Amino acid sequence: MQIIIVGCGNVGQTLVEQLSEEGHNITVIEEQSSVLQTVVNNYDVMGIVGNGTSFQIMKDAGIESSNLMIAVTDSDEQNLLCCLIAKKAGGCHTIARVRNPIYKKEIEFIKDELGLSMIVNPEEAAALEMSRLLKFPSATKIESLARGRAELVRTTIDANSKLCDKTLKNLQAELKGKVLISIVSRDNGVFIPDGNFILRAKDEISIIGSSRNTVAFFKRLGIPTARVHSSVIVGGGETGYYLASQLISAGIAVKIFEKDRDRAKELTELLPEALVINADATDRDQLLEEGISEVESFVALTNIDEENIMLSLYVHNIAPKARLITKVHRVNYNEIIGAMDIGTVIYPKNITAERIVQYVRGMSNSLDSNIEALYRINGGKVEVLEFLVTANAPVINKPLKDLKLKKGILIACINHKGDIITPSGTSIISPGDTVIVVTTNTGFRDIKDILE
Repeated sequence: MQIIIVGCGNVGQTLVEQLSEEGHNITVIEEQSSVLQTVVNNYDVMGIVGNGTSFQIMKDAGIESSNLMIAVTDSDEQNLLCCLIAKKAGGCHTIARVRNPIYKKEIEFIKDELGLSMIVNPEEAAALEMSRLLKFPSATKIESLARGRAELVRTTIDANSKLCDKTLKNLQAELKGKVLISIVSRDNGVFIPDGNFILRAKDEISIIGSSRNTVAFFKRLGIPTARVHSSVIVGGGETGYYLASQLISAGIAVKIFEKDRDRAKELTELLPEALVINADATDRDQLLEEGISEVESFVALTNIDEENIMLSLYVHNIAPKARLITKVHRVNYNEIIGAMDIGTVIYPKNITAERIVQYVRGMSNSLDSNIEALYRINGGKVEVLEFLVTANAPVINKPLKDLKLKKGILIACINHKGDIITPSGTSIISPGDTVIVVTTNTGFRDIKDILE
């Protein structure tokens, strides 16, 4: 597709990297020539120095023949104006990043009136990701599949787990779980396991199934599935506000540390159910005074990566059972902090980029394939695809055991008229079903591509 990206900040550069790798023709508009030059040098994209709200700049970028325009500058208003101009000039799909909470209640009105395809709020998206994890404390990542009817849940195997040193076929018989362990990450390798695969301690596994069956599976393993009852949030910015709102609505008690006096007062008015503490959370005595050693979950959301990391390390030391979430902006810290006990690390710019890329993939796939959704996970090493099965598909009305699948492929889930089926060798795919396929291969466009 022909795509224009306005703004080369963190999110813009992440989008350029991912979408150019996927073969799209990208043109970037950026006001700072030095920033633009770096992007053009690093990726196979066209670049134009200028303001995306200029009709002439948009024309120079090829808006009249583009399929999509994505505006991710630092200004909400500029992003919305870019979308309006792009829509009028080219009639293409438009996506805007909008961060200011003042637009929260009006977001659907704005989207409809400007004809936007999508609006992304980075802080709200990050908060939603965090709240999901706090509601399912054993997970390190949760993806919604089959239009919310199924989930992909990632977790790490503890040394004392019932999963340790057992083959998947024996586990299936022992636990009678209606889920599939579909991906295993071990050291630097990623595997699509078969029945003879042996699980080890510290493996990160991805489980696919309905939400109810996933919870039941975790309970049989003796792994906690209940949401946390209390949470301490350090940092009362927009992400902290959105997260606190979501946790409070779920009945979770919230304390917020905010060192700016005016912001703390504002949060007290916005979130009367929360306990807002006007203090610096890096003050150890203050944390201890507020009972940090007894807290069930702790979320570090300051604007300083190093501060978030140190806070989470400290809390892990004094409250080792607490669920930790640590916000980090710089992705190049990933290898360094991967071995640290700081819980789940959230990269806000990646979450925003992932949402936009998923929309782009769906839009691109709808043009020339029957892929309903596509997710790239485990650093892009694995694809999870959801196919809509047509009446002439070569996989229908045959037991799965009779299908000759390519290597590195697992049929993980069948959505039959809203009923989520964890497939076995005797399962049959019918026309109209959607099928979730996990694979280490790439480039599939149709369900028939999984066959030899």
